[in-house]
Amino acid sequence: MQVVGHLINGKQSHNQNDPTQDVFNPATGAVTKQVSLASKETVEEAIAAADAAFPEWRNTPPMKRARVMFRFKALLEENAAKICALLTDEHGKVLDDAMGELTRGIEVVEFACGAPQMLKGEHSKNVGPAIDSWSEFQALGVVAGITPFNFPAMVPMWMFPMALVCGNTFVLKPSERDPSAPMFIGELLKQAGLPDGVFNIVNGDKVAVDTILEDKRVQAVSFVGSTPIAEYIYSKGTANGKRVQALGGAKNHAIIMPDADMDNAVNALMGAAYGSCGERCMAISVVVCVGDEAADELVAKLKPQVASLKIGNGTDTSNEMGPVITKMAQERIKGLITQGAEQGANLVVDGRDLVVEGHENGYFVGGTLFDNVTQDMVVYQEEIFGPVLCVVRVDTMQEAMKMIDDHEFGNGTCLFTRDGEAARYFSDNIKVGMVGINVPLPVPVAYHSFGGWKRSLFGDLSAHGPDAIRFYTRRKTVTQRWPSSGVREGKQFAFPS
Repeated sequence: MQVVGHLINGKQSHNQNDPTQDVFNPATGAVTKQVSLASKETVEEAIAAADAAFPEWRNTPPMKRARVMFRFKALLEENAAKICALLTDEHGKVLDDAMGELTRGIEVVEFACGAPQMLKGEHSKNVGPAIDSWSEFQALGVVAGITPFNFPAMVPMWMFPMALVCGNTFVLKPSERDPSAPMFIGELLKQAGLPDGVFNIVNGDKVAVDTILEDKRVQAVSFVGSTPIAEYIYSKGTANGKRVQALGGAKNHAIIMPDADMDNAVNALMGAAYGSCGERCMAISVVVCVGDEAADELVAKLKPQVASLKIGNGTDTSNEMGPVITKMAQERIKGLITQGAEQGANLVVDGRDLVVEGHENGYFVGGTLFDNVTQDMVVYQEEIFGPVLCVVRVDTMQEAMKMIDDHEFGNGTCLFTRDGEAARYFSDNIKVGMVGINVPLPVPVAYHSFGGWKRSLFGDLSAHGPDAIRFYTRRKTVTQRWPSSGVREGKQFAFPS
């Protein structure tokens, strides 16, 4: 059986002494390959390769680094069908969704192509007699990315394109559940002309993560995943002197105002709640309806659409939703649905008993819709990460906003309304990092930065966009004097001014 190994110093390898783990096709439940789980020594080998490659890559002109990204972008587009097939085979998402993921990743590569402009510093002449001062952005060194299973192509591309064009070298630890797409993308980087050792991939588990967090050669770590792990990585990484950005979990709310375009809201929520089987950190999992009339209309319109979702193998382009990632995830989601019903929520559409013909062993959960959910219920409090949408009823917009502000997560939110005053008040005052107005998934484009508030982000800087330049570089300020020949000054003991 094929073993997915590592990409270290430009070569794919698998240490026979490292353990392996099965990789499944979630639509069938079948083992399709195995993935190598890197030992401490294997991870250290990758870090050493990145460390050795750093001096030359750092001194490569930014324009030449950008040209690698231009070629990489073209290769991603040429190989899009193969990448999407790998995503669907190992994650389960439908092919259209896989293409959407890849496209958003490519947009960050496009943004990275403009690095020469973004890396320009600032210069001031004659800040004092014959004294010039300037600032510049210098690469950190070896940096690392630890990425989740739900976006095996896009999330790594939130990180390494910007890190590389800034002059750093990179070690990627992708999810061991769907490792093939990142490995193939790493090969495309090599084809694009990236020197060996500049980009490395180690597949693995907690051993690999802890090695990255503890190794003094790693200067910065970027992470996307659940909040408990994000907090662990931030705490351990910063304790070891590293710069860390750790994007955590979410419980994203949508508010439906009484004046909302209900048909538009329903169509938007179907994609936002059930796209990618709800396995998105930006998925809408709670709808807060202002007034019973709005709630009744919304639930009545949602119910038949949720019940008729086309669910099956993601390779069938007629399907709207595929399986969840693992058997364990399937059982957990079904258990949470059961808890929601037991705690008194109205189970309008129940997806627990879905069986897809011909894929009886696949990890499928049907679209699920709850009404009359309250804040004390588990289905409201936890990030379900599955195709479950909860409807909450309140009397006022202020009550809805307080509910959002009181939640521990602050990743994304949206408001459906025709009222400009309400929209402006909401966007100005809600305590959430990414806000949509009649836009259910307000994921920033590549030249803006992605990041939540509260326990959805640990660290000061968000992913991609302008924050990426700040995260992957250090500012250095140089003050320089070349006095005229023969001019000498006496001693000065006062602070210079």
